[in-house]
Amino acid sequence: MKRIALGIQYDGAPWHGWQTQPDGHTVQDRLEAALLKFARTPIDVTCAGRTDTGVHALEQVVHFDTDIAREAFSWVRGVNAFLPPSIAVRWACEVAPDGQGEQFHARFSAASRTYHYLLYNHATPSPLLAGKAGWAFRPLELAAMQEAARHLHGTHDFSAFRAAECQAKSPVRSMQRIEVARRGDLITFSLTANAFLHHMVRNIVGSLIAVGIGKYPPAWMREMLEGCDRSRVAPTFMPDGLYLARIDYDPKWGLPQEAAVPFWL
Repeated sequence: MKRIALGIQYDGAPWHGWQTQPDGHTVQDRLEAALLKFARTPIDVTCAGRTDTGVHALEQVVHFDTDIAREAFSWVRGVNAFLPPSIAVRWACEVAPDGQGEQFHARFSAASRTYHYLLYNHATPSPLLAGKAGWAFRPLELAAMQEAARHLHGTHDFSAFRAAECQAKSPVRSMQRIEVARRGDLITFSLTANAFLHHMVRNIVGSLIAVGIGKYPPAWMREMLEGCDRSRVAPTFMPDGLYLARIDYDPKWGLPQEAAVPFWL
């Protein structure tokens, strides 16, 4: 059996999230259906991180095991022939065990994940960004949001930014990078951590926006973090502008991953 890794990009707007559901209207369901048509045998995939309804992926990573012999380009072109325009395989490669016999795993081999949240900050919404970016009509103070974001850097209990239905065993996560940048009317929130809790990014973005409109001072972000009380922070922000951008792995696996620069930059 060979272990194959795929890099997947998708527009999450038409889909009910990543994970398979009875109605079959998820990214995983459509990808596995395409693999079945191409390989003519059922193939189950394991992803690096599940995404919710309306959430996009610049690069999701999945793996599966198969005894079918195909070149990497054949997996890409062949599977894409059976996928809708909103989902595409960007790259494929066979991943051999390392020198100690360890197998690559899309989820458990990941060292970190990066998410971007794209926000359109303008008095009126843009139809061209519908489903692709969040929207805030009040003016936002960039410096205040940047100062607030710095309080989240490092290893913390992120219970305050965790969804009630989150199934993670521990709320402790290590935030390796969190940046807020502006280009015209577009604001990008970029977050890298070892892992994320359910709705963690959208809850953080909602709270940073609350600081940006002047509802709270930047220091409020640390108070909320230390308080570990979800009921006291801002509501979960809309999913439209959330992008799973990159999954980082040890170079030993040799994955042909693409640059993590957001396409809007």
